[in-house]
Amino acid sequence: MRRLLLAACFSLSAITVASAQNPPAQSGPNNNAINSSGHNNANAPVAGRNSFTKGQAKSKLQEAGYANITDLKKDNAGVWRGKASKGGTATAVSVDFQGNVHSAQ
Repeated sequence: MRRLLLAACFSLSAITVASAQNPPAQSGPNNNAINSSGHNNANAPVAGRNSFTKGQAKSKLQEAGYANITDLKKDNAGVWRGKASKGGTATAVSVDFQGNVHSAQ
């Protein structure tokens, strides 16, 4: 039993040391996986694997002040696209995988 416990402790400490040696990802402009509050990471929708559901994409648009959101569909580039209105003006809108909201204004 003592040997088993000792082996388990040794394994856990080896895993901890190995994971501590991985350097952090490089930070850089437009490198965020998720858009930070009040800040767009790009001037145009960024293509990429989009994990947002239709409901989450719609919520991002609503948070940006859009209403009457229709025809929301994910395209081949992973960008949610649809139509919405803001301030009484209807426009084409999109949400990319970073959470950036864009309009065709």
